[in-house]
Formats: sequence, C-alpha cells, structure tokens
Amino acid sequence: MFSDFGSFRFCLIFVLCLLPLQGPVLKKTLIAVLVGSAVALMSGCDSDDNDSPAPAKVTAQLRVMETSDIHANVMDFDYYKGREDITIGLARTAAVVATARDEVKNAVLVDNGDLIQGSPMGDFVAAEFKKGNEFSVHPAHKAMNTMDYVVGNIGNHEFNYGLDFLKKAIDGADFPYINANVICGKGWDCWGKKEGDNLFTPYQIVEKTIKDDAGIDRTIKVGYIGFVPPQILMWDKQNLTNDDGSTKVTVLGIQEAAKKFVPEMKQKGADLIIAIPHSGVGTAENPSDVTSENATYALTLVDGIDAIMFGHSHSVFPGKTFSGDKYANLKMDLEKGTINGVPAVMPGRWGDNMGQVDFQLELVNNSWKIVSGTAKARSIYEKNEQGQKVATADVTGKQQVVDAIHGIVEADHTGTLAYVDAPIGKSDYDMYSFLSLVQDDPTVQIVADAQIAYAKKNLDKKYAALPVLSAAAPFKSGGRHSTLADADSYVQVAKGNLSYKNAADLYLYPNTVVALKVNGAQVKDWLECSANQFNQIDPASTAAQTLINWDGHRTYNFDVIDGEKVNDQPSLTYQIDVTQPSKFDGSCKVANAGASRIVDLTWTKPDGTKVQGDELAAQEFIVVSNNYRAFGGKFAGTGAEFVVQEFPDMNRDAVAAYITEESQPNSGGSYDSSVDPRADNNWKFKVIETSTALDVLFETQNSDLASQFVETYKARPMTKVGKDELGFARYQIDLKAGS
Repeated sequence: MFSDFGSFRFCLIFVLCLLPLQGPVLKKTLIAVLVGSAVALMSGCDSDDNDSPAPAKVTAQLRVMETSDIHANVMDFDYYKGREDITIGLARTAAVVATARDEVKNAVLVDNGDLIQGSPMGDFVAAEFKKGNEFSVHPAHKAMNTMDYVVGNIGNHEFNYGLDFLKKAIDGADFPYINANVICGKGWDCWGKKEGDNLFTPYQIVEKTIKDDAGIDRTIKVGYIGFVPPQILMWDKQNLTNDDGSTKVTVLGIQEAAKKFVPEMKQKGADLIIAIPHSGVGTAENPSDVTSENATYALTLVDGIDAIMFGHSHSVFPGKTFSGDKYANLKMDLEKGTINGVPAVMPGRWGDNMGQVDFQLELVNNSWKIVSGTAKARSIYEKNEQGQKVATADVTGKQQVVDAIHGIVEADHTGTLAYVDAPIGKSDYDMYSFLSLVQDDPTVQIVADAQIAYAKKNLDKKYAALPVLSAAAPFKSGGRHSTLADADSYVQVAKGNLSYKNAADLYLYPNTVVALKVNGAQVKDWLECSANQFNQIDPASTAAQTLINWDGHRTYNFDVIDGEKVNDQPSLTYQIDVTQPSKFDGSCKVANAGASRIVDLTWTKPDGTKVQGDELAAQEFIVVSNNYRAFGGKFAGTGAEFVVQEFPDMNRDAVAAYITEESQPNSGGSYDSSVDPRADNNWKFKVIETSTALDVLFETQNSDLASQFVETYKARPMTKVGKDELGFARYQIDLKAGS
C-alpha cells in the first residue's frame, strides 16, 4: 500500500487532519485501514530509519550438453574414401562444445553411448587388443578427457568387442560411467561385484558450483542416470553368455529401472535429474513395456525426470523428422524441444551434432526449481548458398580445439590408415549401393555369396544335406533419410585392387556369423517383413507416390535372402508386389494377417526341379546371417531356438576372406583372378498391371557417380526428376515395365 515508511507517516498525518470532518463510520474505516497497513509495514522494519526491501529472487541458468553415437569417429576423416569429412568427427563436435560453453556461465557435458565401436579406428583398436597389443587409453577417451565430461552412459555397441575390452576402455576415461539397468548374473567375477548388483554405477549425483544471475556462487545437485536397450542380451549374446548357456548379466526394462532409482535420487537431494537413455523415442501405445528398445517417451512419464539426453536412433531431435503423423500423439513441441513437456534432445550420429538443453532456474526455500527448459541440436556443418557443405561458425571459431584433438589421436589415426589399407584382393566390377533399395545389388550380393561360402566350409556335417541360404541387408543405403549427412551414406567400392577398408565399407558392423535352421514358410514370412521396406503403391493413382518406407522400416532390416547357384542361376527367387499391404510392420509384428507381398517364391533343387507352395513351405533350410539378426527374434525363423551353429568369425572377415580366395593372390604380389560381385537378380518388383500413369519415386545419392551407376545398371526405366530437402536425388521408377 505504501512504498516506504516515510510515505506512510505523511499519509497518517494527512488523514488524522481530515478525521474531524468525517462521519463516525468513515472515521472507523480510515483508522482500521491505517492500523492494518502500519502493522504490515512495521513487521518488516526494525525502526523508521532501517528500510529493508523484499529479498530479490535468486535465479540462474544451466546448460546441459550431449554427445551421442560417436561410434569411434574421433577424426573428421572418411577412412573408406581416404579423405577429410567435415560432416563427422568428435574433433569437430568438441569445437561446438567449446563454443557453447563460452556462451553461458554454467555448463555440463554428458555422453550418451555407442562410443567405442563403429568406425575403422574402433576396429583397429579392437584388432590390436585381440592380438594382445593393449591400449592404455582408447582414442575416443583421449579426446573426451580434454572436454570435461561429467558422466558417460553405456550404449549397446559398447558390448560388441566383449566385456574385457569394454572394461579396459572405460577404465581410461577421466569421468565416471553410469548405467541403471544392467545387472550382474552368474558364472563370472562381474568386475568384483556379486550377482544381483548393478554392473555399473546406476547413477551419479554431482554437486556443482554455479554462478547465479547476480554472479554469486551457488551449489546445485545434478543427478545423472543412464540406460541401455534390454536387447543387448540378444544382440551380443556371444559376449554375454557363459559356456553353460547362462547369461553373464540380466537387464531391467528402461522405464522399470527409472522407476526404481529416480525416487532414490530425489530422496538423496538431487535438485535436477537428467536421464541419459541410449534409446530412441518409442511410442505412446505401450510405454510401460519393459522389453522396449526405444523408451524415451516412456521416461517422460516417470515423475522426477527433468530432462532427457537420448540417442541410439541416429536422428536429430528436435527436427523435421519428428513432424509427421507418426509422432502426433507424443505431445512433442519441436520449437521448445520437449516431449510431454520434458526437455529432450538427440544429437544425430558420428558427431554431426551436439545436443543442448538450457534450464532457467530459481532458488526457492534453498531448493532449485525449474522455471523453463528448452532443447535443440547444434550441427557441425551447414549448407552455404551454393549448396555446399561447410563448417558452422561454432566450429571455425574454435579451430584450435579441432587441431588439438587431431594431435592427441595422431598415432591412432596413422595406425588406422595402415590397418584399412591392407590388401585383400581384386574386383573387376564396381560395388556401389545406390540402387540397393530398389533392385538386387552387388554390395548385398557379395555379402550373401561370402556367407554361403563360409558356411559350406564350416557347417557341422550333420547339416550338410540341407540347402544353404544367406540373409544380407544393405547397411549403407542412405542412412535413415533424416539428416543432410545421410545423403552421403552409401557403399562406394570402385573396381580394382581391394583393401580391408573396402570389406569394412561393405560390412559396417562387427557382427559374427550364425547359422539357423528354418523352413520355407518361415523364409517367406522373413521376406514378408523385409518387404515392409516399401510403401503400398496405389495402381489407380496418378499422384506422386514415394516407394521407400524410410520412417517405418530401417534399411538394415531390408534382408535379401539368396541361395547357392544352380547352373549359374540363383536357387531362390521371388518377387515383391508393392500394390499389396505389408503383412508385417517394421518390428515384424502382424499388421495385415491375410496380406502377401512375396509372390512366386521358388526354390530350385540341385537337379533343376523347381519347388513352390506347400512343398517349399515344408522344406528345411540353413540360413546364414549374423548374430544381431539370428538372436533378435524379430523376423520369422530367428531367435535362439532356431540357431544351430555360432561361428567365431566376423561376417566382415568372412567377406574379406572370400574376396581373397576368389582373387587368387599369387607370389608376385598381384592376383590371378578377381571376385565377381554382380547381382544375380534373384528378387525384383512384380510388374504392376494398370493403365494408369503412375508416378512412383525413390531417393538415392545426388552425385555424378550415382547418376552414372543408375544409368548403367538400372533394371527398370528410371528418370531423375529432382532432389529433396536433404540433398537426395529423387528418381521416378517405372514399375509397369518388365525387367
């Protein structure tokens, strides 16, 4: 009512002077108002001369930064092409981190996981470790140890090289690792822990000194909790299983583990809780599914989690990828970067982006409260006016950071170059994956042939009478069509002498060879799920229709199943009818039970007899694949119950050995022959019978090399009609024409 006590005294004298002029009721009212105001004012004052304003709000900001899915891409270098690549590399992400730190008073940095595997540098370090040449600090941690990380999370690919390698790697980090859902099992020492304990520290609560907006030092307790997909038990079964078949670890569901530990973190005084799940967005349909691989949405429903720094899916959130109808029920705000009101960020892959969450905080009763929180991703590159990819100002302004990391890992870089340049053979044909999603393809064919050759040599004799098939997928065929860098993600192995880097380009992952026993009915359903890679085409529509189902099916799940040759022809052939609905969704769950896209499925016996229908459905086969697919249990005929033999060798090494054997190296250092990777065209699209002028489109790389390859090897008429917003070339494909 009064701004200060002096004003009050003046008003009191003025009103008292007026009292004789007022009626009795008004006098009483005025006196009551004055007395009440005096009491309220005097309660905050010691004397007339000691005026104390209300205490000012204590506010502060905190920036939480994230790297994720680095996959051992420390250098901004493409080892497959042998040149600098400004779109990848932790060295460049570190520059963005340094820039972002300079912008604010208070910042922390976390890593989400999938760090030590995924590039030739990662493979080089693992190969040396296997030979007994142990590293002291993994090159990824050499770089990270200069960047002031507060915690790191465990990703699923951390288990790819085995538990001994993982332990050695994380011991070299200058920051702690967290994970709340991997639990010690039986049959091993569990790094000194006992059965039932968490294998890693489940969470960390870190007291951090921050400066408030007035420049005064304050303390805030930030809790960090990490998670990994439960599917590691399937994907890395060979590394997580004891000789007696028991598992070395068990894994809690991601939301399940969060509900267990987050209340404990709150009880211990965490002001903020940052969840770091190596997990994609997921869905709203069944958020409490403890087996869910992608559970970020489920974590937004756990009380007490204040921000989510997620990963695994290699996409950028917030971003255009998440603006479609598929995500409409997830309550996403792509401007603020929130899911269900919780700030959340996912920073792509290979260091192409850094994730950032900015909190505005207020200290209330000695406890920090969130006023607001927003999230965004910051890229290491952008396109200039000419359409060229160039480094962002975040990177160019901190070139010294990039150079410093180059120096730190120089020896590892040199070793990797020598590792990938080791010769393995020769090919007389180019192997590019530009058409791998629309026709049979040499980059998939050579993997299929190599897996069959490997199995024929190494299969147990009791399976010798069974025909051998091979399941292989395109691992680099446009990434996930969600970032600018995805347009460069294609296998490009030119004809001529081949080296180990070419085998690594053809087979990206360090999977191991596995054989399964299945029947023909399961082979058909396996292929039916693969055929979900394509959108349904309406044969009566003249509107533009996109063929590739980018959002609903990962390209590495587009398995092509091929067989041994019979009279130089493929023994297993089939067509895909894209006018029909898909029988399965991207998770191989039945979507349309009566649907059938796989038509004319035929197996040819060694004597030339063709088998179809019920006879084919009952026929038993050996299918050679990889451990990820074999134990995944997603596709028909996969899962531990179908596995008949696990092999010690990586699929990539099987490919390299096949190339060498087919090339027939001689004592003079050259080759007497060469490998033939040409596609046998065992699958194709069924011709669409319609009089309608169809406009069916697909995407591939937009380059002169890709254009030349398409023109030379297209199995159907294909016409380039432009490019999309991500830099992919867009082609029209004629599905009415025969091939």
